[in-house]
Amino acid sequence: MTGAEIICELLAAGGVRYIFGNPGSTELPLMDALVRETPIDYILTLHEIPAVAMADAYAQALRTPAVVNLHASCGVGNAMGMLYNAWCAGSPVVLTAGQQDRRLLAQEPVLAGDTVAVTRPWTKWSAEVGRIEDLPRLLRRALQVAVAPPSGPVFLSVPVDLQMERLDKPDLRPPAPVNPAVRPPEAALERAVELLVAAEHPVVLAGSRVTEAGASRELAELAERLGAPIYSDTHASQSRLPVAPAHPLYAGWLPLWSPELLAILRRHDAAVVAGMDLPRLYIYREPANPVPERLRLIQLDSDPARLGKNLPVHAAVAGDLKQAIAELRFRITAAQNWEQARRAMERRERLGRKHEQARTRLREEIERAMGEEPVTPEALLGALARTLPPEAVVVDEAPTTNRNRLAMLGVPRDAAGYFAHRGWALGWGLGAAVGVKLAWPKRPVLALLGDGAALYGIQGLWTAARYRIPVVFVVANNAQYKILKECSGVMELPEAARGRFLGMDLTDPAIDFVGLARSFGVEARRCASAAELTEGLSSAFSSAAPVLLDVPLAE
Repeated sequence: MTGAEIICELLAAGGVRYIFGNPGSTELPLMDALVRETPIDYILTLHEIPAVAMADAYAQALRTPAVVNLHASCGVGNAMGMLYNAWCAGSPVVLTAGQQDRRLLAQEPVLAGDTVAVTRPWTKWSAEVGRIEDLPRLLRRALQVAVAPPSGPVFLSVPVDLQMERLDKPDLRPPAPVNPAVRPPEAALERAVELLVAAEHPVVLAGSRVTEAGASRELAELAERLGAPIYSDTHASQSRLPVAPAHPLYAGWLPLWSPELLAILRRHDAAVVAGMDLPRLYIYREPANPVPERLRLIQLDSDPARLGKNLPVHAAVAGDLKQAIAELRFRITAAQNWEQARRAMERRERLGRKHEQARTRLREEIERAMGEEPVTPEALLGALARTLPPEAVVVDEAPTTNRNRLAMLGVPRDAAGYFAHRGWALGWGLGAAVGVKLAWPKRPVLALLGDGAALYGIQGLWTAARYRIPVVFVVANNAQYKILKECSGVMELPEAARGRFLGMDLTDPAIDFVGLARSFGVEARRCASAAELTEGLSSAFSSAAPVLLDVPLAE
């Protein structure tokens, strides 16, 4: 078999369903092999940004390796922003690329480059195949390393001549699945129970790794037993919600800025930190440490390296998150006396009323905005909340429009149905929505995109049209990089205080998203009111093809 045929056979044996990619000359032998009968479908993209974003979200949704094949050097370079997102998310993406012919490398030919060194900072493992005898072993290793805890992207470079070289009787055994669950230590659990049972004002801080461990129900039950609010990770690093957002104890995501984070944490005396890093901030502000010294930290994670990584913790519980959280809840139930259980119940009921009042105020604010033109962010979100099918998935790359308000409206219905990138390299959301739809074809998928973010990955529309992948793309079009203006205010920059900004407005000329979408073969319309958006959404979700709705916003 040729090296290219070995790649196809071993990926198929490993359960790989799709290869996302954009080919070049150094990948042609692999493309030729894929033409023949194979269970793998090649998903062509026009740019590397949507290719890697699709693979990233596909891998997150299914927790299985997603394979991307790109061009040597330049193609890998174009993909680095999305590789950074996958690295921050711990997504099991297997990024592959060609390399120049080994017989030419000493001459520094066109397209040659040290892509192993380029990708190494944002991968768990990065290598180049030097001999065809090593190809099966290294490809199998790539698939295994990507999913092994802590999961994350890997990179494998395969020279073009090696793809055409032949090997007799290659070892095509697929990767052997390994159960990575490790039981948490007894002593650590006992210490955590001791601290939490004694707490008067506990809080639960939870990140994406809770949902990825399938532990959302267990986390909700733990918070209920403690009578503690649940905060999700900051939007700068959050990709998944740890519990269903309609849960009465869900309090929203943690702030990006140190003073606001401190204001929340100082209300509490003990914190369960599950599957997230603390603190996770965006722009430096005082105080340097927003975690009060009196706050007792009980950290749970499947990756021991994350425990106490930034701050000393009072109890560090390493092990499978689902089992650790479930066992912690069971032990707390057994350890609480009658009075402690009663106070926890009172806290739970009080928090439920408080959060429902906040949701009611938000609904009233949205209701007042529904008739305004141009459309306000509140009206856009209200139309989405009213129209989305119950089982819909939301892929969010519009943070200054959303601001966690969809979640506070109970959207989506389940914890797993929300995706946002953790690296903040723009252009992710459009391709990611396509990747989620390929992973979960029976669930409706909405991509909520800022206009600036959408333009980084706009070529992904063509892929959605080519393969008739029915995603609904909503562009929250405020004609600016609003997050940068807000950050300028946080930094107290003098010209920003006067409302003067450079390089942050997407006007003169205005961008025609409807025309852009149609040029890529995607049906599109402009929605100037909440009523038009509601009508457009209803129609779009009944379509068997992708649809884009451009919504000009009042801000």
